[in-house]
Amino acid sequence: MKRYPAYKDSGVDWIGDVPEEWDMKKVKFLVDLIVEKAENSNENEFKVALENIESFTGMYRNGSEMFEGVGNYFKKGDVLFNKLRPYLAKVFVALNDGVAVGELLVLRPKYDYEQKFLFFRFLSSPFISTVNGATYGSKMPRANWDLIGNIKVPTPNKENQKVIVKYLDHKTRHIDTLIEKKQKQIQLLQEQRTAIINHAVTKGLNPNVKMKDTGIEWMGEVPEHWELKPLKYIVTLQRGHDLPSEKRVEGDIPVISSAGATGLHNQAIAKAPGIVTGRYGTIGIFYLLEQDYWPLNTTLYSVNLHGNLSKYLWYLLRTLSPIFLLNSSKSAVPGIDRNDIHPTITAIPPSRDEQFEILHFLEQKISQIETAIATTQNYINLLKEYRTTLISEVVTGKIDVRDEVIP
Repeated sequence: MKRYPAYKDSGVDWIGDVPEEWDMKKVKFLVDLIVEKAENSNENEFKVALENIESFTGMYRNGSEMFEGVGNYFKKGDVLFNKLRPYLAKVFVALNDGVAVGELLVLRPKYDYEQKFLFFRFLSSPFISTVNGATYGSKMPRANWDLIGNIKVPTPNKENQKVIVKYLDHKTRHIDTLIEKKQKQIQLLQEQRTAIINHAVTKGLNPNVKMKDTGIEWMGEVPEHWELKPLKYIVTLQRGHDLPSEKRVEGDIPVISSAGATGLHNQAIAKAPGIVTGRYGTIGIFYLLEQDYWPLNTTLYSVNLHGNLSKYLWYLLRTLSPIFLLNSSKSAVPGIDRNDIHPTITAIPPSRDEQFEILHFLEQKISQIETAIATTQNYINLLKEYRTTLISEVVTGKIDVRDEVIP
């Protein structure tokens, strides 16, 4: 893209050259830090916490957080900037008055500085990297205002700022729309994947096969020759085993928790192939293990597959995820008792050959969907990378957008 007619050395390594007519100014001379404690704010006031701000886009997202702690008042047009290291890309332009809760700085642009230009400035990768490199603290690294306020940034005049804001608003809106469409495509692909699995393991592959009514509302009809059995006679589950971290010995045996692999050990207590799911913690997710493993106490794991194909059972159990989740909510502390799950009536093809046929079909279909999801996600990642790069290049003056035609 077009560059500015002439450049000069900014005197700042991470910025390099800047347009000749731009100034280099410290952030503290462009904005005021607002510290107006909202100690008596009421529940009806508009509040913004870290969780409400989407990284890199500044979009507001409703959340279920409790908004604990004292915050600072902000006015419409103020820019909220998070100072915690993992979340430096959470920047928000206030559309109305409210209270910023937690680790959010309230910054008010001075008369000659556009609020939205400040927003894009704080979202630029070089700026975020500079702040990130100067954060301090071991548990939750953060930057202080003195550091942020003394960072020098390239600053065009206000008219140029307005042009840049208009351009970036248009371009980022277009990019965000594309990203949203692609994310919806992924959601549809995931729903399609679930529907294919559910249909295959409850209806089979032959559309002309004679069906029978199971009498179970969520299952409906299944092929007449399929067997209806309690789950414990299809796959028997058992509670996992304790293995404190201090007793683990370096090895190549995966240690499986309710959230999946959580480390390695030198000894296995369960034989592969096996299926593991959460008893406490993460519930309704199933892991297929194809090497011997150690399931932790927070899990249920398979001890008898009753002659069924392990991967077929893995797909089958995924269709039962809602039942696992429903049973986990019976007590104050969500958890699953295998005795509640084992009686669940489940349909299964009695022949391993038919299970293999269904499994082969699913492997082909799921592979196609996974490829489509990966391709779409890669496109989203490229769009996000382009968005970040574009903002950085424009607000540091590497490209000149003053002659760009914006509708």
